[in-house]
Amino acid sequence: MAAESSFDVVSKLDRQEVDNALNQAAKELSQRFDFKGTGAAIAWQGENGVEIRANAEERVKAALDVFKEKLVKRGVSLKVLDTDEEPKVSGKEYRLQISLKEGISTEDGKKISKIIRDEGPKGVKAQIQGDELRVSSKKKDDLQAVQALLKEKDLDVALQFTNYR
Repeated sequence: MAAESSFDVVSKLDRQEVDNALNQAAKELSQRFDFKGTGAAIAWQGENGVEIRANAEERVKAALDVFKEKLVKRGVSLKVLDTDEEPKVSGKEYRLQISLKEGISTEDGKKISKIIRDEGPKGVKAQIQGDELRVSSKKKDDLQAVQALLKEKDLDVALQFTNYR
């Protein structure tokens, strides 16, 4: 009897890449001509948050675009960003709070395991383990089919596949 193969579906954040993208965006905001005199700035806000400030709403949104561009260049999925709908006015400046999502919520884990059950190959099992999902099967080809299936689905979490055995 063949041993079971498995892999974990996780949603992890590469902090170093996000930090590098943030620093690059901050540098670009300080040097670009169209941001001169707008007070545009981007900085960490606590452990899992980023704050963008500027003296005009459109400058805040432009600064967010710069940050997103830097994240994409560094290979970080934009699905990790959870932004407020509109910038909030605070005195004379506008502020936009961005939180960074990490881990697979129980709700998303249930959605993913349902997709695997309904559309994946037979004999593949998915178990929710905290903020990750363990997928196991006797055939490695089935596991690769599950990975391909999850990659083509448009889920609202950034997925990575780790711990492949």
